[in-house]
Amino acid sequence: MFQLLRGFLLPAAACDGNRDGDSRYANLFRKLDLNEDGRVDIAELQTGLRAMGIPLGKEAEEKIFKAGDTNQDGQLDFEEFMQYLKEHEKKMKLAFKSLDKNNDGKIEASEVVQSLKILGINISEKQAEKILQSIDADGTMTVDWNEWRDHFMFNPATDIEEIIRYWKHSTVLDIGDSLTVPDEFTEEEKKTGQWWKQLLAGGVAGAVSRTGTAPLDRLKVMMQVHGSKSNKMNIASGFKQMLKEGGVRSLWRGNGVNVVKIAPETAIKFWAYEQYKKILTRDDGKLGTVERFVSGSLAGATAQTSIYPMEVLKTRLAVGKTGQYSGMFDCAKKILKREGPKAFYKGYIPNILGIIPYAGIDLAVYELLKSTWLEHYASSSANPGVFVLLGCGTISSTCGQLASYPLALIRTRMQAQASVEGAPQLNMVGLFQRIVATEGLRGLYRGIAPNFMKVLPAVSISYVVYEKMKQNLGIA
Repeated sequence: MFQLLRGFLLPAAACDGNRDGDSRYANLFRKLDLNEDGRVDIAELQTGLRAMGIPLGKEAEEKIFKAGDTNQDGQLDFEEFMQYLKEHEKKMKLAFKSLDKNNDGKIEASEVVQSLKILGINISEKQAEKILQSIDADGTMTVDWNEWRDHFMFNPATDIEEIIRYWKHSTVLDIGDSLTVPDEFTEEEKKTGQWWKQLLAGGVAGAVSRTGTAPLDRLKVMMQVHGSKSNKMNIASGFKQMLKEGGVRSLWRGNGVNVVKIAPETAIKFWAYEQYKKILTRDDGKLGTVERFVSGSLAGATAQTSIYPMEVLKTRLAVGKTGQYSGMFDCAKKILKREGPKAFYKGYIPNILGIIPYAGIDLAVYELLKSTWLEHYASSSANPGVFVLLGCGTISSTCGQLASYPLALIRTRMQAQASVEGAPQLNMVGLFQRIVATEGLRGLYRGIAPNFMKVLPAVSISYVVYEKMKQNLGIA
């Protein structure tokens, strides 16, 4: 499970430890110098590492090559290769010492548990033993310096925060809801500008994903607003009604606003998250799980407050009839004229209240799934693979949606009340009581079927587009 520990390779210089280094480096260089010309290019490095059973992946291999190629001639000579490994070994030595709490020259499971706890990651001793198993070459269930050095020789990680980010609950998977805790970026990503590229890639992925699943999203809103005991709108009848009323194009009504609001909401949420983290950081400079959750929830509330009028516009456009509004600005103008500025914040309270159950359950379920996977399935690697991460993220987000759905339904009803003929203008509590009294508890979950139907295609589309965007932006 070396991936979980890779972040301990710190960027500062440490002590030396290369007594027999030169001969080891020479042997390694010979294995990589496939055409024996005294130089190693990127293709030879990649082929050689795979032949040695160390397939790091394109990004890691390029990172190594770039760090080693000091004269930038596109090749590594032996001096450059040796210098890179010497510097890297210093970092590995420092990482080893930071884990070896009792300074006995060996890393034990209890020391791994203790070190991760300092970073805000709680694992059991059994999980820590599994981490050590993949590094432990002699079967002693401890890792000495030689085992550590050999295992991490070609690992390019340089930041302790990577250990947190490896299993980080990413919000790249866009399922149409905006209540998730924001992504967290390392200092290196902030300095190099990778953070905005990742946000851009996520924003484009979200736009494509929402556009692809817009018909199901509009159906959900229609069922939330118009569905009742007397009007038993289901998936089939809902689609027929929308097609009959406005044709195929009407299935995407309101999607424009849903896409446009991604950029400002993402930017505000990221900025607010960073500010709240600074405020809540403890005196020792650490930021625990609770502080991260509170920071994320407050950031979500700040972003939602800023862009909430667009949420109202999206709902009004989605439930509007053909010809009622010529577009987003026409809709805003008519709402302002007929109902005043307060109309743009109808449903705001249930929307903000929905952040807590959504984000809390989303993160709790993700942590549970992560812990279960590490406990039972991580036999030789902490790398869960993309499908496990996608599965964990999808299940946890779905559970979060399930918990907050009644509040989301009440929010949508309040947003649309004025546009529905004959609908009484009720507040949150009054609307909740009316739904339960007339439709029962099931009434609080109207429209949840199309909502769940869009999860799998939304996750799939957003992931594929995100990966393609990362490649195009040079962060793959």
